[in-house]
Amino acid sequence: MDSLNLVPASVSDFRRIAEKRLPRMLFDYVDGGAGAEVTLRDNVADFERIRLGQRVLRDISDIRTEVDFLDETLSMPVILAPVGMAGMMAHRAETMAKRVADRMGIPFTLSTVSICPIEEVARVSDRPMWFQLYMLRDRGVVLEILQRAWDHGVRTLVFTVDLNVLGTRYRDIRNGMGGGASRWGRLRGGPIDYLAHPHWLWKVALTGGPLTFGNIARYAPSAKALPDFKQWVDSQFDGSVDCEDIAWLRQQWKGKLILKGILDPQDALGARDVGADALVVSNHGGRQLDGVASGAAMLPRVADAVAGSIPLIVDGGVRSGQDVVKALALGAKAVMIGRPWIYALAAQGEAGLARLLSIFHLDMRTALGLSGYPIADSVDRGALLDSGEPPRN
Repeated sequence: MDSLNLVPASVSDFRRIAEKRLPRMLFDYVDGGAGAEVTLRDNVADFERIRLGQRVLRDISDIRTEVDFLDETLSMPVILAPVGMAGMMAHRAETMAKRVADRMGIPFTLSTVSICPIEEVARVSDRPMWFQLYMLRDRGVVLEILQRAWDHGVRTLVFTVDLNVLGTRYRDIRNGMGGGASRWGRLRGGPIDYLAHPHWLWKVALTGGPLTFGNIARYAPSAKALPDFKQWVDSQFDGSVDCEDIAWLRQQWKGKLILKGILDPQDALGARDVGADALVVSNHGGRQLDGVASGAAMLPRVADAVAGSIPLIVDGGVRSGQDVVKALALGAKAVMIGRPWIYALAAQGEAGLARLLSIFHLDMRTALGLSGYPIADSVDRGALLDSGEPPRN
């Protein structure tokens, strides 16, 4: 017999509610991945296949989820990842996410292509947020965005390195996000679908504006709607970025620099040597190159290569506090979650995200206690049942 489903208890519960509340095109944009979505599925499945060891008869009376990361103390090793267009999924979503993250004592990372601009999100509190940057062709724009971020308290910059070529996302193509839909298709995927989702229509479309890419609106003055801004951003992605550009960025940015999108051990070593302070082992949530390995599969290989010389974060497929503990055991110091916080906000707003993060914290305490590693900072591969690599099918 199915449960009553009265109270969401997991990421999948929030996802189910978000699917009902969001117009199809927007839900698919957040939920989908590249190609046939093999990597998207592997991201989750590989974490599910990893087994923690259960160890008892140990003193676990003092369970601690806190970790120190890049001179910050986090209440748990969870970071809200940058998500583009988040403000299209809930009313001023980026500001809500920062409020919740601040209360929970974890970092929130604002995307370059967020709906809410740096200035608006920074007003939430004095706690510094992180900021994610794409390398744009116009380096003058890059420098101005960096200065705006610094002036509003940002001291940790997350630079995404795996978007030099845009992934082919079949769901977005089918939904006509890139154009090509018939007049009826545009009507069905637009006004008709919006009217079928009155909560979103009121909370976001009618009262959640301005619905523009807030951080870059001033640089694309001719853009009038989101497709115009997206076209401008897509044209600005620089496929020539290499280690010399990272070295240039390192010279410009006075704070901490994290490179996001590292999946290869040699790339990790190169990023470390060019001056990164931390790395995110990531395949962009399965949204770029379909068929590549998951973060869970590559994390131990990258961790072995860097041998503790630079801290690692992992993203993609983290869906519970147990997954957080698995990631720590595989060699990460923290995880990033993207889709989960969007699902929670789209489903139940600020209260939903607060509940989701509380569940993560509770799950993490359970996993730490029953694996016999009550202190998060002490988790290593000994917490795993085997070597930690996902078993082969």
